Amino acid sequence: MGTLPERKDIPPWVKVPEDLKDPLVFQVQTRLLGAMFGPDGSRIPYIEQVSKAMLQLKALESSDLTEVVVYGSYLYKLRTKWMLQSMAEWHRQRQERGMLKLEEAMSTLQLGPWMK
Repeated sequence: MGTLPERKDIPPWVKVPEDLKDPLVFQVQTRLLGAMFGPDGSRIPYIEQVSKAMLQLKALESSDLTEVVVYGSYLYKLRTKWMLQSMAEWHRQRQERGMLKLEEAMSTLQLGPWMK
């Protein structure tokens, strides 16, 4: 049995204590959190409401990963994990494409060796 979450504002759709006993845990790159959850996690309440789950984020020490802990019924946890991993992958690819476009633009400018 896992430890109970520290939150006091457990959403009404999460059944206490049965939905809190066995959380689903996965990791996301920390640099993607702002894009996924909004500034200061402002989108987390909406994501929780839509997914019918409860989320907790835990920064991992000396790592560029953040642990996402999902509480809820079994199916809602699986669906939430799939949704969040899909969002993370979409944002990761989007950032990667942005970097490629930036590299292309810089090579198009043909900066001299003194600028590189």
